[in-house]
Amino acid sequence: MEGRRVMGWAARDVSAHLSPYSFTLRKTGPEDVVLKVLYCGVDHTDLHQMRGELMPINYPLVPGHEVVGEVVEVGSEVNKFKLGDKVGVGCLISSCGKCLSCNSNNEQYCNQRVFTYGAINKDGTPTHGGFSSAMVVHQKFVVQIPEKLAPEQAAPLLCAGVTAYSPLKQFNNSDKAIKAGILGLGGVGHLAVLIAKAMGHHVTVISSSEKKKVEALEHLQADAFLVSSNAAEMEGAAASLDYILDTVPAFHSLEPYISLLKAGGKLIFVGVSTKPLHFNNDELILGNKSLTGSFIGSMEETQELLDFWAEKGLSTMIEVVKMDYINKAFERLERNDVRYRFVLEVAGSNLE
Repeated sequence: MEGRRVMGWAARDVSAHLSPYSFTLRKTGPEDVVLKVLYCGVDHTDLHQMRGELMPINYPLVPGHEVVGEVVEVGSEVNKFKLGDKVGVGCLISSCGKCLSCNSNNEQYCNQRVFTYGAINKDGTPTHGGFSSAMVVHQKFVVQIPEKLAPEQAAPLLCAGVTAYSPLKQFNNSDKAIKAGILGLGGVGHLAVLIAKAMGHHVTVISSSEKKKVEALEHLQADAFLVSSNAAEMEGAAASLDYILDTVPAFHSLEPYISLLKAGGKLIFVGVSTKPLHFNNDELILGNKSLTGSFIGSMEETQELLDFWAEKGLSTMIEVVKMDYINKAFERLERNDVRYRFVLEVAGSNLE
C-alpha cells in the first residue's frame, strides 16, 4: 500500500532545534503494523543524535524511539496485533533476521540492525521516529502494552527501561543477596533503581552530590546513597557491591567506582560517553573485576519488562509535555532539570 503523508517535528542541522516537518511513510507490507503515535519518550540519546555526535546524520531528522501508539492498520500476514491494540516501538525497527544474534533473540546486536530514526529502511527511505503522527513498523519490532499499564507510563520503558532491565536480568532470581550500585539518577538510573528493587536487590544510588539523596531514598526507596565526591564515604563502601550499572552519558572517572566492586564484581556501561573513558587495570586484575557494556535490550526482553512492570505495579516518574514545548524540554534535559523523563503527548499536540 502506498505510503501516507504525516506530520512530525524534525531537526534540520546540528543546532538540534526542532520544527514542523511533513514526510511520507514507507509503503506498508504484509507483516507491517501502522500505528497512530500517542506518546513518545524523550531521551538524552535524541540530543546526541540530533547534534550528530554519535554518527553521521542525514537531515531532516525526526527523533523519538520510545513510541507508544494505537494500531490503525495491519498487513495481511500480521498475526500478533489487531486494530485498536496499544503497542510500543523502541530503538530498532529491523535487523537481518539470519545472523547468530537475530537467531538467539539478541537482534539489538545484529550488525545490520536498523534504528528507529536516523537510518535507512530496506527500501532506501529514511527512518523517522515517534515525534510524528504515525509510523509503519514490522510486527517483529512491535510489542504489546499490557492493559494495566497507562500508555504514557509505558513510553520510557521502551528504551531507558529495557536498557536497565536487560543487564540486570542476569542477577534476577539469584540464590544470594545482591548488592547493587546505580551510578547516575536520570532517566535510565531512576528506572534501574525501581527494577533492581523489584528484583529484591539491596540498592545503593551513587551520585556526585547530595542533592538527589531525598529523591533516591524516599521517592525511589533506594537502600543507601553514596556521594562519589566524599572520599570518606567512598572508602567506607569499598569492595561492597556485586555490580554497578553506569548510566552516566558523559565523561567521568572510572577508578573510584571500580574500587566499590567486590571481587568478581561487574561495572556495566549503558550510558554512552562522547569522549574516551580511562582507567588503570590493576584493580581489575587483582580483584577479578570486569567492565562490560549492554545495549538496550531485545524485543523479547522489552515485552518481558512491560509485563514485569505491570505485574509489580510499578510507576515511571514522568513529566508529560506537548510538542510545542519540546525545544524547551531538551534545554531542561541537558541541565538534568527533569524528574525523571519527559514524555511527549504526540496525539494531543498540534504538529502543524
